[in-house]
Amino acid sequence: MPPSNDPPEVHGHRGCRGLLPENTVPGFVRAAELGVDWIELDVVISGDSQVVVSHEPWMSHEICTDPDGEPITEATERTHNLYRMTVAEIQRYDCGSKEHPRFPQQERHRAHKPTLREAVEAVEEAAFMQGGSAPNWNIEIKSDPADYGTFQPRPTDAAHIVLATIDSLGITDRCIIQSFDPAVLRAVHAADPDITVALLVENNEGLEANLQRLGFDPGIYSPRFTLADEALLKNLRARRMRLVVWTVNEAADIQRMIRMGVDGIISDYPDRVLSEINGASSR
Repeated sequence: MPPSNDPPEVHGHRGCRGLLPENTVPGFVRAAELGVDWIELDVVISGDSQVVVSHEPWMSHEICTDPDGEPITEATERTHNLYRMTVAEIQRYDCGSKEHPRFPQQERHRAHKPTLREAVEAVEEAAFMQGGSAPNWNIEIKSDPADYGTFQPRPTDAAHIVLATIDSLGITDRCIIQSFDPAVLRAVHAADPDITVALLVENNEGLEANLQRLGFDPGIYSPRFTLADEALLKNLRARRMRLVVWTVNEAADIQRMIRMGVDGIISDYPDRVLSEINGASSR
């Protein structure tokens, strides 16, 4: 992915979390209908080695209720460990009906955590039925060294399971694999050097330190948007890497990222980003 002077590509964060429940089929379909370039989502591995779309490898108390419709508490949420559950067990939980404390205007729909296959097939079918092109996929492998063996497989195993699923869906050439965990990205890069990887960053240690920790130059450097500036962009351009920033929700911040010339914007409100891009192009 060489750098571009085109408007930034729009990535719908967890689908379109500001509008519909995160990481759900309805949210992904809505993001595609809005016209995003990329659907961004998170994946973990279930106990039966399936790729499940979820931000946490457990049932978050913030968005999920148990199979009986009872609330999940913050103190007990990690006992609902997706890595120790089958997909059938996981999908008995509802993760779409609760009011989101940070997104009160989000439409609520009863929804389960889909498998990656279920999500991709639903979006691709919806795009086909509407006569449009399907979006690309920005897939974050959730990984934390503290969770190896407890809430997730080790990085090499996780990478191979995700890559095999992507390959079987025929979307490898329309994918980004991103992660905060350098070990997972190294495993992905070793297994498939041609697939684009993105290093997610939320620390203040700087480009060189983060790339040294990774051990190779990824196609994309993806920091929290507050860490992006002209100097970082210039350095990335010199190394022929793209800059994709997250999670940009407010109009002033979106406008600043567009003016800066970032390559991609990840947002809970992709409709806002699309509106600002269209407005900027008409001025």
